Amino acid sequence: MVHIGYTLMSEQTPARQLVDYAAAAEQVGFDFAVISDHYFPWIEEMGHSPYAWSVLGAVAQVTERLPLMTYVTCPIMRYHPAVVAQKAATMGVLSEGRFTLGLGSGENLNEHVIGEGWPPANTRHRMFREAIQIIKELFQGDYVTFDGEYYNVDSAKLYDLPAEQVPIGIAASGGQSAAIAAEYGDVLVINEPMPEVVQQFNAAGGAGKPVYGQLPIAYDTDAAAARERAHRLWRWAGVGGWKVMAELPGPVNFAAASGTVRPEDVAESVPCGDDVDAVVQAVRKFADAGYTHVALVQIGADQQRPFFDWAQKSLLPALDEL
Repeated sequence: MVHIGYTLMSEQTPARQLVDYAAAAEQVGFDFAVISDHYFPWIEEMGHSPYAWSVLGAVAQVTERLPLMTYVTCPIMRYHPAVVAQKAATMGVLSEGRFTLGLGSGENLNEHVIGEGWPPANTRHRMFREAIQIIKELFQGDYVTFDGEYYNVDSAKLYDLPAEQVPIGIAASGGQSAAIAAEYGDVLVINEPMPEVVQQFNAAGGAGKPVYGQLPIAYDTDAAAARERAHRLWRWAGVGGWKVMAELPGPVNFAAASGTVRPEDVAESVPCGDDVDAVVQAVRKFADAGYTHVALVQIGADQQRPFFDWAQKSLLPALDEL
């Protein structure tokens, strides 16, 4: 069985609307919701990027059953890991145990704002491992003092903890990050169907743990309009994989890098229109690769309400058959 979630895409949606959409997602029957944690949108046309943690606090109050997760938070630069632990613990309390802390090693796009440069990938992985260790120690509820290669913690303690410890999801895109996820994570997060990474995660000790993925779609009764919108707002996703995406510093760079991406290129990986079977087949690729959860991203903030109606009447019943 694959659980179908809804993505609160903060890069394309104002904060108050994100809260409304979370309530709607619960009402129409989505199994969970994830939220992106960005400082910038990917490209200027997306136009938004509110503080995800404020949104999450509001979402916890307008929903009752919907599990929530950051997709994903970077704890290595813009946020100190001790602060991430406090935010996540508070969300665990506010949501009454419905929150999972999704973590990743980040992108230059969002982390360069603190003015300390962007480390190479191997350094980021070492920083990430150290940050996760601090967060997990603080989740135990005791005083934590940590003297690491990248971070120091001086007698920190979390005073507000949920009844059950907040699960940790860890994003991976290759063998090194899959090993970190297997060692420290309760959940594996990979955007696209990557069976080889799932296999690496399982081989490193992660077998049996949930695996989360994300599928962008562009619902519209006009398939041509859907393709145009997908290209205009989602072309940045085709710039050359995570090794490129993690390094580009701003929306203007993503726009330049995606200048040769064509509408038909985007439509190859993004179901466009109102063909339920196209979405079902795309989700099936995740299921066949070993994923247990798939969060749908409806491209275009102004198309969320029509998407919810379609999802409730047509899409979710069809996906239930998976």
